[in-house]
Amino acid sequence: MQIFSKLPNVGTTIFSVMSALANEHGAINLSQGFPNFQSPQRLTDLVCHYLQAGYNQYAPMPGLPALREAIAQKAGQMYGATVDPGTEITVTAGATQAIYCTIAAFVRPGDEVILLEPAYDCYRPAVEVNGGIPVIYELKAPDYKVNWDHVEALLTPATRMIIINTPHNPTGSTLKTTDMLALQQLTFGTDILVLSDEVYEHLIYDDAAHQSVLRFPELRSRSLAAYSFGKTFHNTGWKIGYTIAPPDLTAEFRKVHQYNTFAVHRPTQHALADYLADSSTYESLPAFYQQKRDLLLEVMQGSRFRPLPCKGTYFCNFDYSAISDEPDRVFARRLITEYGVAAIPVSAFYTSGRDEHIIRLCFAKTEATLQAAGERLRKV
Repeated sequence: MQIFSKLPNVGTTIFSVMSALANEHGAINLSQGFPNFQSPQRLTDLVCHYLQAGYNQYAPMPGLPALREAIAQKAGQMYGATVDPGTEITVTAGATQAIYCTIAAFVRPGDEVILLEPAYDCYRPAVEVNGGIPVIYELKAPDYKVNWDHVEALLTPATRMIIINTPHNPTGSTLKTTDMLALQQLTFGTDILVLSDEVYEHLIYDDAAHQSVLRFPELRSRSLAAYSFGKTFHNTGWKIGYTIAPPDLTAEFRKVHQYNTFAVHRPTQHALADYLADSSTYESLPAFYQQKRDLLLEVMQGSRFRPLPCKGTYFCNFDYSAISDEPDRVFARRLITEYGVAAIPVSAFYTSGRDEHIIRLCFAKTEATLQAAGERLRKV
């Protein structure tokens, strides 16, 4: 039997490759983006409570009304946005599912989708499997700023969507108010949609404010924003998130969502609805993770790695060009095999393989883990 792959160039993700190599060599894993500490005990207790109370059958397809109401209240409190929980919020099986369903719902064969790279690796395959054409705009180290005039030059009558990510994985950069206004002006009067990946909305530092598309009314009217409770509350394995979009876009999104996943784990939805009632659960996160970012920078002092600015996410990039001129994939493998620390080569996030001799380290780890990693990396 002959198989004609719809994704002939897709293999195992760099995250799986580096984590497997880390396990093989007993390395400290700062590559894959997940915390190595437990979720808040109260949230875990709430999930257990609803499991034991028998809330174990299908949830409503869009998500539990109580959770959607809590999300709407949070969006209003944080961004001043009035969000209708009935027609504008859909609970999803993580942000990756939300991103896929958004692309599947709106991108037709031949449609062009602008990607700002380096980019999280689920974007391009989702575009391609739905017949879309990725159009790449490359961001460059060290600040990874967007030149919106250059993005505008990429627009054609076939442009259907622009995907943004702020705070940005893998660079730790953020889009500012001026960026969002430029994007709003760029898309004004067009049929271009914006997919805004905002999974690190609470992981933003140095007293900065997250610039969500929800803050900008005209931009919001054409945007679908994806969020992640897994990233927010240290439970990436729970795979639960949500999308916020205007009613007409939400209606199309749900047509795909209902056949892709239908409904999301009900006990966790009940638990999150209760947990969100206390806004300190997410308002405290910037300080919590900034302390970890600062610890990583502290333990890397005295090394030959040069840190790049980290304004958000739980990743920090480091330039190793003072150490080696090896390709970043080769260098990252050698870090594991010779020094016992796993990192991600940033070239893996570029379609072109652009290699600026930069690696990404995850600091969503315990203090002991970061201290041990720093001790090893200072020897490189």
